[in-house]
Amino acid sequence: GEMLKYKRSLKLYLDVCTHCGACAEQCHSYLGTKDPYNMPVARVDLVRRVYKQVFAPGPSILKSWDGAKAIDQETIDLWYKYFHQCNQCRRCAVFCPKGIDTAEVTIAMRELLAHIGLPSRFHAGIAKNMAKTGNNMGNPLPAVLDGLEFLEEELKEETGLDIPIPVDKEGAEVLFNPSSSDLYVNTDGFMSVAKIFYKAGVSWTLSSKITETANFGLFFHEPTMREHSRLLVQAGKDLGVKRLVAGECGHGWRTWRMFTETINGPLPFPVIHLFEEVLDYLREGRIQFDKSKNPEKVTYHDPCNYARGGDLIQQPREILSACVQNFIEMTPTAQYSFCCGGGSGILMDEAMEIREALAQPKAECVRSTGAEILCAPCAICKAQLPDVMKHHKVDVTIKGLSDLMGRALIL
Repeated sequence: GEMLKYKRSLKLYLDVCTHCGACAEQCHSYLGTKDPYNMPVARVDLVRRVYKQVFAPGPSILKSWDGAKAIDQETIDLWYKYFHQCNQCRRCAVFCPKGIDTAEVTIAMRELLAHIGLPSRFHAGIAKNMAKTGNNMGNPLPAVLDGLEFLEEELKEETGLDIPIPVDKEGAEVLFNPSSSDLYVNTDGFMSVAKIFYKAGVSWTLSSKITETANFGLFFHEPTMREHSRLLVQAGKDLGVKRLVAGECGHGWRTWRMFTETINGPLPFPVIHLFEEVLDYLREGRIQFDKSKNPEKVTYHDPCNYARGGDLIQQPREILSACVQNFIEMTPTAQYSFCCGGGSGILMDEAMEIREALAQPKAECVRSTGAEILCAPCAICKAQLPDVMKHHKVDVTIKGLSDLMGRALIL
């Protein structure tokens, strides 16, 4: 009842569904698993039947005829299982005649499960790492600084130039906030960003207090999301930067785009995405690309939270057109694209079998392009796609857009 008071969309979505079934064949979770409970309408019905029991008028016997059911352990178990098989991709909302967004219901139900002591262990662990170290990987500051020093040495060896990676530089124009995985796993992409800032002549910095744009609070716990955003805003204020630039992370960007000002209040500076920043440099002639450095056949995966939650559809395509020779559109694409199957943080090893099933529709889309490189500019997508493409026998290399920009950048 308390949740319904501040999540008005939840009550709306529970009330207005007509069970037309338009969502079923558009949901990769259902298409990949063929589990009826993974139809968005059926998944939400797991909540709707309890909602009817508690809030619908009339005697219980009449409610039961309408599918109402009192909450019990079986119901809680079903909630936990199936609301952790929803990627919060929002594709159902694109095709629903009434615009019902199952992602909002999933977020609410995961928050309820966390409230009764049943969060996903993986999500709770990520939140704990973030609170303790300022990044989701749980790396302490000395390890972060040591890693950045190593990347500076790598840049020197690669380019012959002294390209800095500043930390806590007061008065910098840009506070860049990457996904922490880009500092340790997808390092080519992060080094590409450093090269771009260097070439464009932009004063930039990282913050030692927080090196994480991936905000897992969005997936299961609003207070965690709020605190993450607060820490990052405060870091920018302390350093006196002019703007915050978010790195390659779909849900991190959706948090900024759709939630932060609502739950944290007005921002003291603009927050823009890396792709918007780079496009400005391109249009102003501050950087140039050599397409011949990316001769492979490249297709683009639209991260769900860019295309359906972050207004980032044309910007990455404009950059790709400038830095690769052979760009091929995937079908379906943009707001109609399928999720990678790892969205909403379903990256735990014990969920690999379900992750592979959820990725099946996307794998077929990628296969049909014949691409050699799949550009997937999102931290979760980059973590999910290599394993599941291999499982589905799709021979493709996964790259972030930053990787491709760095290869083509003329220094």
